[in-house]
Amino acid sequence: MSVEDGAYHTLLARHDAMRLRRRLLSPGGAPEETGTGAASPASDEAYDGAADQHTILRTLDLVAPFDQLITRLYEALFARHPALRSLFPASMEFQQAHLARALWYLIEHLDRPETIAERFEQLGRDHRKLGVRPAQYAAFEAALCEALRARAGERWTPELEEAWVRMLRCGVRAMVRGADSALREPASWRATVTRHQLLTPGLAVLRARPHETYRYRPGQHATVESARLPHAWRPYHLAGAPRADGEVEFHIRMTGPGGVSEALVEHTAAGDEIRLGPPKGALALGDTAGHGELLLVAWDTGWAAAKALLHQLDQQLAEPRQTAPRPPVRLLLGADEPSGPYDREYVAGFAEARPWLTVVSVSAGAPGEGRYDRLARAATRSGGPAPGRALLAGPPAMVRAVASALTRAGLPAERLCHDPLPPGLHAGARPAPLPESPEAHIAYAGGEFADRPEPLEPRERSIPA
Repeated sequence: MSVEDGAYHTLLARHDAMRLRRRLLSPGGAPEETGTGAASPASDEAYDGAADQHTILRTLDLVAPFDQLITRLYEALFARHPALRSLFPASMEFQQAHLARALWYLIEHLDRPETIAERFEQLGRDHRKLGVRPAQYAAFEAALCEALRARAGERWTPELEEAWVRMLRCGVRAMVRGADSALREPASWRATVTRHQLLTPGLAVLRARPHETYRYRPGQHATVESARLPHAWRPYHLAGAPRADGEVEFHIRMTGPGGVSEALVEHTAAGDEIRLGPPKGALALGDTAGHGELLLVAWDTGWAAAKALLHQLDQQLAEPRQTAPRPPVRLLLGADEPSGPYDREYVAGFAEARPWLTVVSVSAGAPGEGRYDRLARAATRSGGPAPGRALLAGPPAMVRAVASALTRAGLPAERLCHDPLPPGLHAGARPAPLPESPEAHIAYAGGEFADRPEPLEPRERSIPA
């Protein structure tokens, strides 16, 4: 971190402290204004987003395609506020794709403000690590309006602009609430790497000890920043249940040269410092009693999430007061490599000491098959009875394939657990799908609309010496 960055983050910490003090002293702990003219949180309840949704969808062709709208937005933002450019990574392509998805999420859920509130409150909490503050949303709103007017030209009207602004402020109010609710915790956690083990070429297990208490739930994931690539964040599942010594573990697959994954896999060692974003995610063990078999399905580094859930279950079963019958657990581990999953020795040893656990390794589909067809068949036992509950961790295509197979086999939706999937996309003005990678499902699933994954063209970036 440079001297300028250090001073900036010190200022942000002081700003948070003042906001927290104002919130504690104000009646009812009411959050501050956003600076965009947004009303109080209660206004979400009175907001009729369905009318604005109809207006925006009806006239969407005026501003399409989305990628050009987003490009124009950032041009306007950085022209008006050059200092904000330092908050973003050098490559903006992934950033723009995630912003497009955020806007699409708003449009598609505008008739359900409570759904927007839940997702965007988490997004606002997570954006604290990026240095985003409420007043900066006003700059973003002005840039969006300029981009909309530029794309639509003479056909743009004040009524259309008001609909877009109301939609944006609905999301911003939720983000500000989420950020305010997290003022008692750090915006990000500095952590020192304590162990770095290269399991195979391009795959590393990294352990780190946060400098402050880091509380997470098994199944969650966190974004990680390498000091070599400031402002570039990559999401990874937290492997294993919380440890007594406070250390956290990540399984990191290198997805290409020049990005965060390469920095963490090939250019990180014990003693180096990284930063962690707040934990998040919907994957959770939940209540396992009385539902029959528990099915865990993981692909590649999705094993990190399954490992955390298995550790949690093992701890629960070891409790002296545990009286509920132990549910049988079936773990399906999928991998592209013919040799099988990367951590198979550990998995075999763990399962050998736990008779309630059955492990099945599954390879990718044969030529002519879908990549996850074999895994889907194994999950449903080729038409056998559905499990009592299923937890899935892997790329979106894998989760979707296995979830569909289990649903067809009779598993109720409420007994199927995984992080949210990206919406199905079709031709038209909608943003194009992001390229899939071993960790891409986390970026989608955790609501990381505007986080900073790997650049699309990482070869243009080099790792500092």
